Amino acid sequence: MNTFQTILFVAPVLLFSVIAHEYAHGYAALRQGDPTASQLGRLTWNPVKHIDPFMTLLLPAILLVATHGQMVLGGAKPVPVNPRNYRNFKRGDIIVSLAGVTANLVIALASALGIVLLGLVGRVVTPAQGTIGILQVMLTYGIWINLILIAFNLIPIPPLDGSHVVKYLMPVSWAVRYEAFARYGIIVLIALLYFGGSVLTAWLQPAIHATQWLMQAVNPFVMTSAQRWAP
Repeated sequence: MNTFQTILFVAPVLLFSVIAHEYAHGYAALRQGDPTASQLGRLTWNPVKHIDPFMTLLLPAILLVATHGQMVLGGAKPVPVNPRNYRNFKRGDIIVSLAGVTANLVIALASALGIVLLGLVGRVVTPAQGTIGILQVMLTYGIWINLILIAFNLIPIPPLDGSHVVKYLMPVSWAVRYEAFARYGIIVLIALLYFGGSVLTAWLQPAIHATQWLMQAVNPFVMTSAQRWAP
């Protein structure tokens, strides 16, 4: 596919995935006793409320063009939470932090199931095979994007989700310094993307292998029409 076609396939899947990630954070926070996201109107599926001009729109487009569709990275506007409202601070922090990647895992598995179900429908309703092929390609991106989002968000660099779990494995004095490092986190992440290719690739390997395994599992159900658009 050319870059424009790739964007057409990737953009809606990426947007839905990052919104689901942030919605899950806000919903989990509400269940743990913190209504902040709800009160600020962020506990919604309305994409306008979650779009960040740089992370949601500009950065993914730049990466898609620059890498010819080989890399995409983006995010939604972080959902605000107030951990002081959690009924149990430590448990609430961990649950809320892992809610986003849990949502991404559900989407990845649902995408795989969707490919199978669409393939079964396509075998019966042959006139719809062209449309089904396009939908299957989008669901393929749903698997890939969400598993990569899981791995990336679990990188133990503050303020990513993984850091909220790792800090509880540290002595308190270390954890305080570790959390304070969040102010430099975005700089470290950018440096990792540009200069830490081998490290990042090694970290993402489980997600890459999981994607390959899921794709092999659903491959018998993929329509021939999907091959034209397949990544």
